[in-house]
Amino acid sequence: MSAPIPASNLYLGQARATKSVQDCMTVYDKWAATYNDEVGDEAQNYVAPVLVAQAAIKFKSSNDPTKPVILDAGCGTGLVGQAIAIGKAEAIDGLDLSRPMLDVARETGIYRDLDQADLNAPIEKASDTYDIVVCVGTFTLGHVGPAPALREFVRITKTTGIVVATILQEIWISGGFKDEVEKLKSEGLVTVHSDGLIDYVKGHGDKAILLILEKNNA
Repeated sequence: MSAPIPASNLYLGQARATKSVQDCMTVYDKWAATYNDEVGDEAQNYVAPVLVAQAAIKFKSSNDPTKPVILDAGCGTGLVGQAIAIGKAEAIDGLDLSRPMLDVARETGIYRDLDQADLNAPIEKASDTYDIVVCVGTFTLGHVGPAPALREFVRITKTTGIVVATILQEIWISGGFKDEVEKLKSEGLVTVHSDGLIDYVKGHGDKAILLILEKNNA
């Protein structure tokens, strides 16, 4: 008899195969209660949240000693918020498609505000609101595309603020992310500080682009 497939692998496969926002939300609504145990567990080596949190705080603090106001876009259960150590941020807000995921994130006590949102649509946040926008695990198969999300992240970021995101390597080019970043760069909206590869899930061969965009002066 073959070994059973871990629940996390089943849900991840379903999430990456979804064809609609509703289908994606349904998967994560079911997954919320066990997500941290299955994906956030150290045994899973899901290192992307910590790597992004470290990169965001290091980059911003090297240019501005004040504590940043951060948006965790696609926050899920709050793994990135928790990776941004308490005391390193003035406030952290979160957006996610799944209400059950947001309920788990709320229990961490990390977030100032948590709202349901579809990142494939315009974000209901004022321009120039955040010092940092982080997005981990959302730019992947069956989830959120490059437009309008990347442009919206830049819009709601303050001048000289940064967007720090992971983009699954296999869709960086084919999914149009590289082209969208080049558009933002050519329009003078951003400076690209990083687009290199990092481990996504350590030991599993999964790689992601670590993208750091700094918003330019208007």
